[in-house]
Amino acid sequence: MRDLTLIPSPGVAFFLGRTPVTNAEYAPFLAAGCAAPPPWWSHPDFSAADQPVVGVTWDEAAAFAAWRSEREGGAWRLPTVAEWEFAASGGLENPATSWGDAVPEGEIPSGPLRGPWPVGRGTPNGYGLCDIGTIVHEWCLDAHDSVRRASRGGSWRHAIRWSAPRARSSLPPSYRYSDYGFRVLREVPR
Repeated sequence: MRDLTLIPSPGVAFFLGRTPVTNAEYAPFLAAGCAAPPPWWSHPDFSAADQPVVGVTWDEAAAFAAWRSEREGGAWRLPTVAEWEFAASGGLENPATSWGDAVPEGEIPSGPLRGPWPVGRGTPNGYGLCDIGTIVHEWCLDAHDSVRRASRGGSWRHAIRWSAPRARSSLPPSYRYSDYGFRVLREVPR
């Protein structure tokens, strides 16, 4: 895990991945035979170790978190929508972006992109999280309805590559897209 950041939630504090899960972090999970490689795994525009893993289904993202629990101990999972939104707000009250009124200059690459940029290259938000609300849509734990799973965040492949912390999205859990990734949450031991 690149590293975790403690999020001081008013409910129960939790640790959240500082960045989305990278290809380097996902590789041991694949090597252990826990999932098949996602569709873009070997594509040169998506395969750098420091790029976010993409094309992962909701079930695979949840299985990765469970695998982390088995491998490292503790309770690992995907964040709920409420946890993700709280963390993405960076300690601010209903901000327009994860950094406040505007996305920091140079945070998001301009021009055409052929794949996601490396994680952690930009400005951390108020809770020390990088790339939250940009780079990839991130799976969340919650079901959106009986057919879809919730997701949050922006995308490298959209014309506008960021979204507000409270912006809503969802997708059927079996779908694979080149701009869908995830970050993991580790519960604080009680």
